[in-house]
Amino acid sequence: MENLNLEIITLITGVILVLIGIWGLLTQKNLIKIVIGFTLFDTGIHIIMVSIGYVKNRTAPIIDQSVNINDVGNSVVDPIPQALVLTAIVIGLGVTALMLTYVLKMYQKRKSLEINNYNDLKW
Repeated sequence: MENLNLEIITLITGVILVLIGIWGLLTQKNLIKIVIGFTLFDTGIHIIMVSIGYVKNRTAPIIDQSVNINDVGNSVVDPIPQALVLTAIVIGLGVTALMLTYVLKMYQKRKSLEINNYNDLKW
């Protein structure tokens, strides 16, 4: 029962972070706050992926003496969700760094972080 509660808490935490991130992306006018919203959204997705990939009462995906080779399918957690999340974290970090670089260049050009001050591409 305790593990089930932790799984649900982890999943709910991820969903809350995703919702806060979407809210930040859609409602904020400050470019830094928009980047923070994207980062929260990205982190929430990672937490959801890890919580869905978790399987109760299984060991880490490391094959050694403690794991029976013939029973690997029933005793070891699938490593694919963990590998995907690690890759997504690195990609998210790169995208966040690129967005912050764009925000810095935009601020240097216009001296403003408010998105409403950038209307070059409006029709």
